[in-house]
Amino acid sequence: MTIAHTAPDFRSEHDLLGDRDVPADAYWGVHTLRAVENFPITGQPLSSNMYLVRGLAAVKLAAARTNHELGLLDAERARAIEDACADVMNGKLSEQFVVDVIQGGAGTSSNMNANEVIANRALEILGRPKGDYARLHPNDHVNLSQSTNDVYPTAVKLGTIFAAREL
Repeated sequence: MTIAHTAPDFRSEHDLLGDRDVPADAYWGVHTLRAVENFPITGQPLSSNMYLVRGLAAVKLAAARTNHELGLLDAERARAIEDACADVMNGKLSEQFVVDVIQGGAGTSSNMNANEVIANRALEILGRPKGDYARLHPNDHVNLSQSTNDVYPTAVKLGTIFAAREL
């Protein structure tokens, strides 16, 4: 897949609604961009609750390991996703979680923000450019075998546990 670069500081990404320019240095992608534009409810980004972000990354990490064990995800992609999840859980890339903490739906935008950040970090680990979703896709690989209806409540519970441990 060829990544279209529309300007030196942007990359073009495509979704069902069409093409959009995303900052070249952003780990998030077109779905996150649309969520930020469509759901500016509190002005408080997801990064303001890093316990929840860590919970999302923990779910993605467990899913990558399980999908690999089941033969659904090859070792190279699984390892890159696991490493990207570990980076997020260790507080790296926190500024990339930009969707509003309260958004439409039941965590769909938060889940997609996490999928895109983890996918683009995993691509970077593989030596590929951000947005090279033919190689590693936010939905097809990072979100493999998952539903937001399971991911989000599990991440909330894990985030609560992470927060309680610090009390």
